Amino acid sequence: MAGEAAEAPDDLSRSAAGDRNPWLVAVVISLATFMQVLDTSIANVALRNIAGSLAAGVDESTWVVTSYLVASAVVLPISGWLSGVVGRKRFYMLCVATFTVASVLCAFAPNLGTLIVLRVLQGLGGGGMAPSEQAMLADTFPARQRAQAFALYGIAVIVAPTVGPTLGGWLTDNYSWHWIFLINGPIGLLSLGLVSWLVTEPETLRRERCEHLARGIRVDWIGFLLIALALGCLEVVLDKGEREDWFASGFIDTFFLLSVVGFVLFVPWELTRDDPIVDIRLFGRRQFATANLMMLSLGAILFGTTQLIPQLLQLSFQYTSTLSGLALMPGGIAMLVMMPIVGFVSGHIAPKYLIGFGMAVVAASMLYMMSLTAQADFSFFAWARVFQTVGLPFLFIPITSASYAGLPADKSAQASSIINVARNLGGSIGVSVAGTLLAEHTQVHQAYLTDKLVPSSPAFQAALQGATATLKAQGLSAADAATRAYGLVEQAVTQQATLLGYIDVFGGYALLAAILVPVAFILLRPGESRAPAGAH
Repeated sequence: MAGEAAEAPDDLSRSAAGDRNPWLVAVVISLATFMQVLDTSIANVALRNIAGSLAAGVDESTWVVTSYLVASAVVLPISGWLSGVVGRKRFYMLCVATFTVASVLCAFAPNLGTLIVLRVLQGLGGGGMAPSEQAMLADTFPARQRAQAFALYGIAVIVAPTVGPTLGGWLTDNYSWHWIFLINGPIGLLSLGLVSWLVTEPETLRRERCEHLARGIRVDWIGFLLIALALGCLEVVLDKGEREDWFASGFIDTFFLLSVVGFVLFVPWELTRDDPIVDIRLFGRRQFATANLMMLSLGAILFGTTQLIPQLLQLSFQYTSTLSGLALMPGGIAMLVMMPIVGFVSGHIAPKYLIGFGMAVVAASMLYMMSLTAQADFSFFAWARVFQTVGLPFLFIPITSASYAGLPADKSAQASSIINVARNLGGSIGVSVAGTLLAEHTQVHQAYLTDKLVPSSPAFQAALQGATATLKAQGLSAADAATRAYGLVEQAVTQQATLLGYIDVFGGYALLAAILVPVAFILLRPGESRAPAGAH
C-alpha cells in the first residue's frame, strides 16, 4: 500500500504496563470506559423524570443530552494532542477525575441550567478518556495480541450502550434519576486508584514530552477553534434537527452553516501546519480512511438501534423502561460471549473477511426485524437483538485493530482521537437519521392507510363492525359503541402506520450494512507489527 510503513519489530517502549501484566492494565482502563459509555446512553431514558423534577419542559431537558455530546465532540479530536502535551497518564487521570466529579455534582443540580453546565464539564472529561485508552492498548500490546486486547476493551464500549437503558430504566423506575449520575462516583474513584497504581508513563513518552516542551508549546488555536465550531455545531444540528423541523428552522440553518464553514476552513488549515492539532493527513492512508468509514457506520447502527428498539417497545407495545431494557439484555450477553471468540479469531483471519461477515450478519438481523408485527412478543425482540449483536464484535474488533496497522507508533494518540470521533459522530448521525425517517415514513403510511378508510371499503366496514361488537360486549350502548368504534379504528391505523415506519427504518439499516459488505474488502490485512515512530 503506497505510503504505508514497512513491517518492523514490535516497539513496546511506549507500553503503559511497564513491568506489570498488560492484561491487568487493559482491564483497569476498560473500567472507566464502561462508566463513560454507559453514561452516554443511560441519561436518555430519564429525560422525562429530569424535566419533571427540575420544573422544565421535555424539549428543554433534551439539552442535558445535547450539551454532553457537544462537549465530548469538541474535546475528542484534540485529545491526542493534549495527551502529548500534558502527559498520557496525567491527561487520562485528569479526564477520569473531571468526569467523576461532574457526575456527582450533576446528581445535586438544583435546576436545569446548572445541570446543563455540569454536563458540559462531564462531556469534556468523558470525551478525552476513550482516545487515551485506545492509544494505551495499541502501544501496550504487540500486533498479534492487539485484537484480543481490543476485544476486552470492546466489552465495555459495545456492551455498555446495551446495559445503559436497562440500568437507567431500573434506577429511574425504582429510585430516582439522581442515581444515574451518583453511580459514577465509586466507579470513578476505583478507576483513579487503579490507574495511579498500575498504569505507567513510559520513559519514551516522557522524553518526547520534554523535547516537545523544550521546543516551546505551539498551540494551534485556530485549528482548535475551527474543529470545535465544526463538530460542536454539527452535534447540535443532529441532536435538535428533528425537533426543530430541520432546515425549516432558522436555528438549525445557522448551526449547519457554521459547521460547514468550520469544516471547509479546517481542512486546508491543518494540512498546512507543521504541528497540527488534528493530523488529518492520516486519512491519506487507505486502510485508516476505510476503517474510519466502517467505524462511522458501526456507530450509526449500534447507537441508532439501541435507541430505536426501546422507543418502539415503550411507545407501541407499552413496555416499562425496565422491561424494554431487559429486551436488550440478551444481546449484551451475546456480545459478552462473542468478544473473546472474535478476538481470538482475529489473529488468524484477515479483518476484511471478518468485517464483511459482521456487516452481512447485521444486514440479515435487520431483515429479520422487518418481520415485525403488532403481535410481536418479548422473545421476538430479545432474539432479534441477539441476532444483531452477534455480528457487532466482528465489526468493532477488526475495525479498531485495522485502523492502527502500519501507522507510526507516535501516531497512536492522534489515530485514537480520530477513530473515536468517527464512532461518536456515527452514533449521532444514526440516531438523528433514524428518528427523522421514522417520523416521515409513519406520516406517509398513515396518510395511505387513512385514504382507504372509506364507507365503500369492505375491510373498513368489517373493522368498524368488529370494534362496535367489542365495545358492546364491554357494556356500552349501541349508539356509544358505534361512535367510539371510529376511535378504535383510528388507533389501529396509527399503530399500523407506526410499525410500518419502524420496518422502513430497519430496512434502511439492512441496506446500509449490505452496501458496506463489499466496501470492507478494501481493507488490507494489518501486518504483524507497527511502523517505528517517525516512519513514513
